[in-house]
Amino acid sequence: MKKSADTTRPLVGVLALQGGVEEHIAVLESLGAATRRVRLPQDLDGLDGIILPGGESSTIDKLARSFDVAEPLRRAVDGGLPVLATCAGLIYSARELENPAPGQQTLGLIDVTVRRNAFGNQRFSEERTVPVAMEGQRSGEPLAIEASFIRAPIVTRAGEGVEVIATVPLPAPDIVSGGEGSGAGARTRPAAEREVIVGVRQGCVTALSFHPEENGDSRLHAAWLASIAH
Repeated sequence: MKKSADTTRPLVGVLALQGGVEEHIAVLESLGAATRRVRLPQDLDGLDGIILPGGESSTIDKLARSFDVAEPLRRAVDGGLPVLATCAGLIYSARELENPAPGQQTLGLIDVTVRRNAFGNQRFSEERTVPVAMEGQRSGEPLAIEASFIRAPIVTRAGEGVEVIATVPLPAPDIVSGGEGSGAGARTRPAAEREVIVGVRQGCVTALSFHPEENGDSRLHAAWLASIAH
């Protein structure tokens, strides 16, 4: 695929079918990147990179197939088009889903298995500081990102060649003792915490469980733009 001719101002597409499109565009443009909303196959022409934003992953999948952009997008990434995928974008990039919606498909860009809504529903949304090992970070140290987890997925399996770039502790389900059910004799003990994968990279695809565009911190986008520079 032909890349942008402007070597000083990368042209970055944002898949603009549903979800947090405008937030990503605002961050990219604040960093000096040119942007394009991608809805149709021809919108992929000349891009230096593309963002797959958060939203409803099953809706993004249906609309991408309806607009005939899914297969051209897959081919573009196979050809080396850099991707930053966030939240639903991670789900859409995965090879396998543990709990897909009926008929849901993915692009299969990275060899991972993903569990949708692993952090629970909307009322369990939260913000956390997440260390993320981004390419393009000059210091070489992980970025401490204030990240929004909104009905966020997790990676439950990372295949060979997949680099884990971010993890966070996630409470395991409460363990009930004192007999079955939830009657007077049942007790719960505090849930143990376990580290879960919320960021991965394979080839030209960087995929994150969370929203880095929500909190006014552009460092992650800046590091990604640096990594795709000519």
